[in-house]
Amino acid sequence: MDYSCVTDHGKIKDYLAGAAVVAFDFETSPMEAYRAEGKAALDAHKATITGVSFSVAEGSGIYVPLRHKRGRNIERPEEVMGYLQGAFFENATVIKVAHNLSFEAMFLYALGMVVQAPAYDTIAAAQLTLKSSTAFRNLSDSGLKTLVPQLFGVELPDFQAVTDGRFFDELSPQDAETVQYACADSDFALRLYHLFNDWFDRYLPRHRFLVEQVESPTAVYCGIMRYNGILMDQAAMEAKQAEAKERLAKIREEIAFLIGDVEIGANASTSAFKSYLFNDLGLPVLKTTAKYQEAADDETMILLADWCRENRPELTRLFELVQEYRRWGKIKGTYLDGYLRHVNNATGRIHPDLMSLGTETGRFAARNPNLQNMPRKGSDPIGIRNLLIAPAGYAVMELDYSQVELRVGAFYCRDEKMLETYRNGGDIHAQTTSVIYHISAEQAEDKEAADYKERRSIAKNCNFGCFYGLFPKGLQKTLKFKAGLDTSLKECEQIIANLKSGYAGLSIWQEAVKRQAAARRYSETWLGRRRYLPGITSEDWGKKSFAERCAMNTPIQGTAADIIKLAMGRIIAELPEYPWILPVLTVHDSLVFYLPEDKVEEAGYLIKGLMEKQPFPEFDVPLVAEAAAGRNYGELADLEVEA
Repeated sequence: MDYSCVTDHGKIKDYLAGAAVVAFDFETSPMEAYRAEGKAALDAHKATITGVSFSVAEGSGIYVPLRHKRGRNIERPEEVMGYLQGAFFENATVIKVAHNLSFEAMFLYALGMVVQAPAYDTIAAAQLTLKSSTAFRNLSDSGLKTLVPQLFGVELPDFQAVTDGRFFDELSPQDAETVQYACADSDFALRLYHLFNDWFDRYLPRHRFLVEQVESPTAVYCGIMRYNGILMDQAAMEAKQAEAKERLAKIREEIAFLIGDVEIGANASTSAFKSYLFNDLGLPVLKTTAKYQEAADDETMILLADWCRENRPELTRLFELVQEYRRWGKIKGTYLDGYLRHVNNATGRIHPDLMSLGTETGRFAARNPNLQNMPRKGSDPIGIRNLLIAPAGYAVMELDYSQVELRVGAFYCRDEKMLETYRNGGDIHAQTTSVIYHISAEQAEDKEAADYKERRSIAKNCNFGCFYGLFPKGLQKTLKFKAGLDTSLKECEQIIANLKSGYAGLSIWQEAVKRQAAARRYSETWLGRRRYLPGITSEDWGKKSFAERCAMNTPIQGTAADIIKLAMGRIIAELPEYPWILPVLTVHDSLVFYLPEDKVEEAGYLIKGLMEKQPFPEFDVPLVAEAAAGRNYGELADLEVEA
């Protein structure tokens, strides 16, 4: 290996000169105040870049030490990084390769730099390559120390063995072992770049496009969101925590008054409680688990409450209390305790892990904590979103794609009624109400009509399920548990029949997608994100039916995910000109920002235009991003912004 430590500015320039593709990697170490904390070296608020390695060819690498406590560092490290900002990190003529690009992007953003395209994240590329004939690698399969032995037969130096319990800045950058460790990461990231691209070009060319044009800019955006984080009103959160604890104790007392000393646990789902319900009380088993045991989930509690209203009214209160107990338990455990546990002591903010390839359709997933599943106003007596606040002098702004999956569905199925509704800025829920109930659009939009709310609720639930193969029983269940409507099976059958006949293009598209998926054994998005469906030809009806729903779900959810990721890439390109726009979060189909209070309108205009831009040439349905802003995330006022 031709690896070396470079402490001369000119040699860095000479090494990078003329290279079209360069891999880079940071070694980081904690600041003095955080050296006793585990994983502080991975936090850009608690650590600094100790050194950076580059590789321009296989077997080649240089390591530039910036802040080692031993040995010799390069002089004027800030000047070096300033040079690299223009010559490399924000250079539109050089492909910048990194394994886990969001990490490097986060540390660069801390220095005021935004990595610009073209960039390439080899950890995203790994997750878009196959590990078997029908399964893509997941995040846990995609670490550099896992991939390199598998794909190159080389064992990379182990961090613990190299550092021997020390931080990286305590190593001498002139030691061969230090240089070997640092340069190997860049060298093998570059090798992965070539290996994966050869694989893509041979087997899945469209996945190369996804890595280069969609996932790599998204990785940069993720690093920026992670750095900025979300500020919490910690005092209010702790007060709500105490309130929830008191409320739970009260509900538990009421339950104990009804059932005695039966242990219900933290979620009223213990075996003792189930035994009490089904053995002692002799209640019917209305639902079973996958292992054919008595179920005790939320749906079961609702079903039992309904049964008791008719047959054992004296028990109705018990099930109301159990549902309330669980609701408050989730609020306290998941949101109050959970969010407080992840407050960063350096920033007072939550900095969640946002994983852009966390689902099979390409939609985001989040953890530590999962800010994607925050409850909405109607199901949250505490007001969790209100506790996520803007810093002083700033506002929270959210831009939410309006009905993006329905718009994508209309694009796919080419139904004229759907397309016309969206092209004319119409109300798709009113259109569906009209289709289902054979009434005029005017009647469907009449808010004074006696059955307006119920019909619209049914239409909404049909819309959000119709593209994925709605069954009468599934619709009945959805209306019961999501809308609180008791609709007979016969009514549901008629609703679906009317929906299919009213939207003629829908059924044709669904059948075509299922046939195509059965022939190919996979489904894909418009940009080519593939999802294998081995169960689509199964003789087991359940497996086949699930695979068919995935076949219909993937093009729509996945294309919607690609649309928001493409918007992130366009925002990345603008951030150097608008450094005061602070991306902080993505929740489903929305992007959330912190902005100076006097810049909200300007930012709304810019971001709305970037989000509503045609995502790819064939997409001919208008996109609408609705803007709202406020002092906290739960109380956002709609903004009238014209892009």
